[in-house]
Amino acid sequence: MRHFLLFIKEQALCCIFPVLVFILLALSHLFTGIIYRYDFILAGCLGAQYLLYTLKFETPDEVLVICVFHLLGLLMELFKTRVGSWSYPEYAMTKVFGVPLYCGFMYASVASYMCQAWRRLKLKLYNWPNNRAARLIAVFIYLNFFSNHFIPDFRYLIAVFIIYYFRKAFVEFTIEGRTYRMPVVLSYMLIGFFIWLAENIATRLGAWKYAYQHHAWAMVNFQKISSWAFLVIVSYIIVAELKTFKQMENLPEPEKKKMCEKNDARHKQIGLTPNEHKPGINYRQQYRLPA
Repeated sequence: MRHFLLFIKEQALCCIFPVLVFILLALSHLFTGIIYRYDFILAGCLGAQYLLYTLKFETPDEVLVICVFHLLGLLMELFKTRVGSWSYPEYAMTKVFGVPLYCGFMYASVASYMCQAWRRLKLKLYNWPNNRAARLIAVFIYLNFFSNHFIPDFRYLIAVFIIYYFRKAFVEFTIEGRTYRMPVVLSYMLIGFFIWLAENIATRLGAWKYAYQHHAWAMVNFQKISSWAFLVIVSYIIVAELKTFKQMENLPEPEKKKMCEKNDARHKQIGLTPNEHKPGINYRQQYRLPA
């Protein structure tokens, strides 16, 4: 029970930026006579990020990841609002092609949670699929968010590949020195579900509106759970790649060279070129680096 409570506590700390975003959404209605809501939320998100960084709650690398997700999210928003998936009906000075700049922070809050969880719970990934497959899955997921408006939605086909390639992968987290494990696919769905719950709250607070919410608020479509789960997968893969790259960069040059030579020799023994990776065996595990 103690570890469960500590887990809840750490999860709450991991959600500090998303919680601040929700607080800003709730408070934005109180200042409409002074500042436009969307502008208020953007200013608040920028202030929150500055405060979290100044207080060392977030590291420079985590801020960089948040910025990357802000840009990826903003690009998606520009497209989705143009095709009518949802809209931001209120006026704001910080709107670009009908999209308020604060909306990128909705995606960045997912990245913030991922980075915080990685550090606080000492996450490690095992049996991760080969890097080429993981990257391709992330690319196909992101492209499908755009292409499903012109060609059939391939999300369920992509889901089959996700289940296949990630079927043996699991995430390990640590609480007071004791480690726990969870299948990675299950973690995708759980995080996606909780984001969907948060999305219901966000739309209720007027963060954005789907086409079926303009006349009266309605619960967000259940299909959005899979959409958020896919976004979580992209987040996982991007953060994992950045974490691994950072770990490799921080290794002393002689040790890095030695590990690369050992890795290349191993590949030759199993009939692979140095640039190929056998599924389930990648340099993260070979080097025994924390994810």
